[in-house]
Amino acid sequence: MPHTLNGRTIAILATDGFEQSELIEPKRALEEAGATVHVIAPKGGTIRGWDETDWGAEVAVDLALGQARPETYDGLVLPGGQINPDKLRLEPEAVAFVRAFFEAGKPVGAICHGPWLLVEADVARGRRVTSYPSIRTDLKNAGAEWVDQEVVVDQGLVTSRKPDDLPAFNAKLIEELAEGRHHGQRRSA
Repeated sequence: MPHTLNGRTIAILATDGFEQSELIEPKRALEEAGATVHVIAPKGGTIRGWDETDWGAEVAVDLALGQARPETYDGLVLPGGQINPDKLRLEPEAVAFVRAFFEAGKPVGAICHGPWLLVEADVARGRRVTSYPSIRTDLKNAGAEWVDQEVVVDQGLVTSRKPDDLPAFNAKLIEELAEGRHHGQRRSA
């Protein structure tokens, strides 16, 4: 692998209803690149994925959100699925967790409906992003420049549209995480 993430710890923030491939595949790619990956959710135990058209597998939660500290992580991944980010954006702790990564200049990856959390955390303004097409207007209204591309990188923020984009998303995510902090990643004023 051209980029190594040995010694890096990455958070994946999710809850019930995450798109299964959008959590499982980035987690596997990050671990194969040498990262330690923690699944963080509002509650401990397990969370259940959505696998395209029906409920999927359960994934173990490594840490409940109330115990997670953004400063202990080198980057953040926000899987999509329509249910997952819609539930998380109603959790003030989850929104604050996302915002903290931007304030620290740490890389963030968001795929599909995951960028809804960028809107809620007020970190989309002035950023070039992509997402699932149904949330395009939400991102534009939040001040983002939305484009229809497989993967978009903007100062440490990696976004993609859908599960078909996972190979490109994972590759760019690993690249940005290997680069580390990005001064331009900071939250817009």
